[in-house]
Amino acid sequence: MSVVKGLWASVQGDPVFMRRVNGWLAIFWIGMIPVSMWFGWLNSVVYVSALSLWALVSGHWSAWQAARVEVKQHEEATQAQHRDIPGEVVDAIVQKTTIQAEAG
Repeated sequence: MSVVKGLWASVQGDPVFMRRVNGWLAIFWIGMIPVSMWFGWLNSVVYVSALSLWALVSGHWSAWQAARVEVKQHEEATQAQHRDIPGEVVDAIVQKTTIQAEAG
């Protein structure tokens, strides 16, 4: 079970993978619209209930993912406020340069 949790955590931490998965799922569900109409599944209470539950779960999952991003952005903004970026730049320049007196 811990392997599955580790894999799930690494997958959620990869925004490119998550974007691709969600894109393919969107294409799949768009393709399911005519299939559902063709087979008459839209008249099935069980099918429509399952779709409603999926919509509910995926909507909350999307909101949770967005909230995670906002929390991360807020943490990074707070850290940036406490950093002395101009001072760090000056320190880096001083470390990488040498000052020599001009002969003349």
